[in-house]
Amino acid sequence: MDMNNPKVTVLMPAYNAGKYIREAISSVLGQSFTDFELLIVNDGSTDDTVNIIHSFGDARIVLINQDNRGVARALNLGLSYARAPYVARFDADDVCYPNRLKIQYEFITAYPEYSIIGSAVDYADADGHHIFTHHPEGHLNEEIQQLKYNICPFIHSSVLYKKEVIINNGGYNEHAYTYEDHFLWVNILNNQKACNLSQPLIKVRLSPGSVSIDGKWHKRQFRSIKYATLKKISITESEGAELYRISEKHYSSKIKEGAYYALCGKKFLLNNYQPERARANVAMAITLNPFRLDNYLLYVISYFPGRLITWLHNSMSGDQTKKMQQS
Repeated sequence: MDMNNPKVTVLMPAYNAGKYIREAISSVLGQSFTDFELLIVNDGSTDDTVNIIHSFGDARIVLINQDNRGVARALNLGLSYARAPYVARFDADDVCYPNRLKIQYEFITAYPEYSIIGSAVDYADADGHHIFTHHPEGHLNEEIQQLKYNICPFIHSSVLYKKEVIINNGGYNEHAYTYEDHFLWVNILNNQKACNLSQPLIKVRLSPGSVSIDGKWHKRQFRSIKYATLKKISITESEGAELYRISEKHYSSKIKEGAYYALCGKKFLLNNYQPERARANVAMAITLNPFRLDNYLLYVISYFPGRLITWLHNSMSGDQTKKMQQS
């Protein structure tokens, strides 16, 4: 391996990731495909993140530091330093399965007409308990191209892409606060082929500290700006500033923690029928945010039979799809 010319750059932004980053780094260093650099952009962490990174002493790890400027800025900085033609995105609280890089690299080099390769993913809660396996809305390029703008086609930390394609399209838009990846995809997919592999290649860890929260917990004003900018495929500085203002004002750590428990409860109920574990999570969400009426409804529904819950969910999802198609 030529350290100055690796075949893949694993790009990992990290902010106060000390609790999980050791496992994340170990999962990358343990890949069956070894011709890579692990480029970590420390986004102004104030915990022991940097000390843990230095403890590995592996020459494949490259650390870049920046002031706390957010994920999009960290990713753009990382892209400017990446030495490989292919970039595998990865987050500091997730886990790479051993053959992740091998499978995606072999695919994208065998089929060079593709620019972005995602995958299915396994979701786990903060304690590592498996919640469910997520299969993206589209797998084939034709399916991905037909998705509506409001559906994000990839799990961001699962993708491997051609670096030049992302850079030539301006990289990550720093105004698209918390959905910089989704905004990137709607900007480039019309001109690029992409696919999602059906095999889960990573484990995504849900945690209260995640920047993204369940979309239903966003304020209506936030959702309105987000989907309007995705639809028109452009966003202004003032729109970005308003998204940030709304988030800073309304999305406290308590709100994010409540959103985390509500999401875990919903998924344990709908995707991996474990009603007792679902109720425990929903109860925590109610304690944190007692005025969210939908959590009480979810708690009641957790006592329904699994088949009835699935039928109710499918019926509601079908109605929502019709509304989106009419909009």
